[in-house]
Amino acid sequence: MKALLLLLITSFLFTPPLVSQENEKKVQGIGHLYSEDEAKLVITQQKKEYQTEQEWLHRAEIIRQGIWQGTGLDPLPAKTPLKPRFTRERKYDGYSVQNVAIESLPGVFVTGSLYLPENRNNKMPGILSAHGHWSKREDYGRYRNDAQIRCAALARMGAIVFSYDMVGYGEMADWGWEHKHPDALKQQLWNSIRALDFILSLENVDPERIAITGASGGGTQTFLLTAVDDRIKVSVPVVQVSAHFFGGCVCESGMPIHKSDHHQTNNVEIAALAAPRPMLLVSDGDDWTKNTPEVEFPHIQYIYNLMGVKNNVKNVHLPEEGHGYELPKRKAVYPFLARHLNLDLTAILDENGEINEKGIVIEPYEKMNVFSTSNPRPGYAVLTNDDVKW
Repeated sequence: MKALLLLLITSFLFTPPLVSQENEKKVQGIGHLYSEDEAKLVITQQKKEYQTEQEWLHRAEIIRQGIWQGTGLDPLPAKTPLKPRFTRERKYDGYSVQNVAIESLPGVFVTGSLYLPENRNNKMPGILSAHGHWSKREDYGRYRNDAQIRCAALARMGAIVFSYDMVGYGEMADWGWEHKHPDALKQQLWNSIRALDFILSLENVDPERIAITGASGGGTQTFLLTAVDDRIKVSVPVVQVSAHFFGGCVCESGMPIHKSDHHQTNNVEIAALAAPRPMLLVSDGDDWTKNTPEVEFPHIQYIYNLMGVKNNVKNVHLPEEGHGYELPKRKAVYPFLARHLNLDLTAILDENGEINEKGIVIEPYEKMNVFSTSNPRPGYAVLTNDDVKW
């Protein structure tokens, strides 16, 4: 039975599809594309395809091109001026915050929060913070307590952190943007690329110390941006890299980035495109990352080993934890980023050497908005997904 299942999966992996692109999008939109057992067999078969570094690099380029072509970002749009708009800086204990909007395309405003260290005398690392999916407007995205705490703590450690909204979240949602839109994956990946452009444009940011992290859908953004943009030097996808789960939203798998007429891949291989750059996989025991120590991590470490940097990828597995970016995950992430970005971990330790996030101010939704009556949104702003001009 196992041999028959492997034969069927191999046929599916390497036989050109006979369906239309629209049907293909529906297939890619399925969250659990494989069962857990099927997924194990798939990556076992994939492992046979690359036994050397050169074979992996050839495979990696095919996967990377599949992302560009699947999102319709090949060729890339012109990078127009970002025209950042800043609100007044709000100072807190060891860090400050100001709201920012950048134009990823003319009139397409990506809104976010910029967290700044108190001491800005030297070159500083830059970190992008991506967020996942939440349904309650009063408790979602970059406005969530855990997102604000994470960004503020990293700023206290000496990083400049840009926490930005997904397509159709925050102020964009107020205007008319939809998150579950057929082009969300394309628009979101492009916004991430431009968010990276923005943080690299800031004074005193060190281009050799740039990282991205996020949980759930933010984890997908983390490994997708890292896969296609080598300006990301360190990545930390949290509770999302899975061999059998492809993401449950169109912003993750609603376009054919995993399959074309000449290749089939999954999020394990896409995450491995980070190699040889340092990456931390954070997994838990209560979602689709429950098998990471036995399935996903060994496969990615095998790829890193082909490139001679086996120890550049780590996994912290929290079997008693659930889906999210709670304190136990942050306790794993802070030391990893401190090590690879040369951050000051002691800035968030108490007298017993424990992580201390006390004193971080949780701001209300309204305070985190960029545009207001005193800072009105420009009249040329693009207000819906369908009005974007690429």
